[in-house]
Amino acid sequence: MKKDESSLTSLVAAFGRAYHSQFDTPKIFDDYLAKDLFSQKECNDIKDNMVQGIQFFNKEIAQKFEGNTDEILKWITQVQLSPTPLARAAYCENVLLNEVRLGLKQFVILGAGLDTICFRHPELKNSLEIFEIDYPATQAFKKKKLDQANFNIPSNLHFVPMDFTQKFSYQNLIDEGFDNQKTFFSLLGVSYYLTQEENANLINKLFTKVPSGSSLVFDYGDDKLFKEKGMSNRVQNMIQMASASGEPMKSCFTYEEIEEVLADAGLLIYEHLSPVTINHRFFHNRTDYLSAFETIHYIHAVKK
Repeated sequence: MKKDESSLTSLVAAFGRAYHSQFDTPKIFDDYLAKDLFSQKECNDIKDNMVQGIQFFNKEIAQKFEGNTDEILKWITQVQLSPTPLARAAYCENVLLNEVRLGLKQFVILGAGLDTICFRHPELKNSLEIFEIDYPATQAFKKKKLDQANFNIPSNLHFVPMDFTQKFSYQNLIDEGFDNQKTFFSLLGVSYYLTQEENANLINKLFTKVPSGSSLVFDYGDDKLFKEKGMSNRVQNMIQMASASGEPMKSCFTYEEIEEVLADAGLLIYEHLSPVTINHRFFHNRTDYLSAFETIHYIHAVKK
């Protein structure tokens, strides 16, 4: 992340959610508010940039759908951009809502980007405190977008500006009303951009001040991340795009390595979803381009 710049990946992920909500059926994850965070010009600019980049994504598709911008955009979003943001959000939110039914009172979103959960679930206002932690420039950008969209900030939503990838501070959370009680953390789309050591240090710090039963959902790349090309070279494209945007991917893990990182932080793996499992759970019986990304796994881990 460059100083004073908002995250490009958070903007692209939100665009993918907005596109899916408006045009795809059936829905994997329906973020029907995401579109409200884009002006028409921003939306058109993103679409134009994607369509103009089709030669980078796939020259055969560029030739096949030459002149058909709608089909090109559909192909890029469904093959390249949307699968992981959609499925990991659906998985994380399912886990969260189940935890709320079991009495959870605190939810911390690390790298929240343009997340809209508190606006999509107003029924949680009096039962769940939501803390969004993000890079200061990204969070400032989100606040601006919420203001432009005339979203009223609910009393249970707390903004905590912090570059947690460099130094995580519990005091910043406590200042916003965070308490030492059972907590659910989400860490989506973040692990790739940290080294293995940075991931381990962050997870250790997260669980130093929360009790047993607190848990974490996150996604990570397996040990094939930097070798696997993926369908239509989409894994390789993802890595190249991240690097070009100034946010290069730095780490991948074997299952044993991620298990050790979690164990060192006092966590047990409650559920692990491989790409095959993710595809079966979230993408089965589809007739469009959407399918689970190769090399990407999801984990729900719980503090002992």
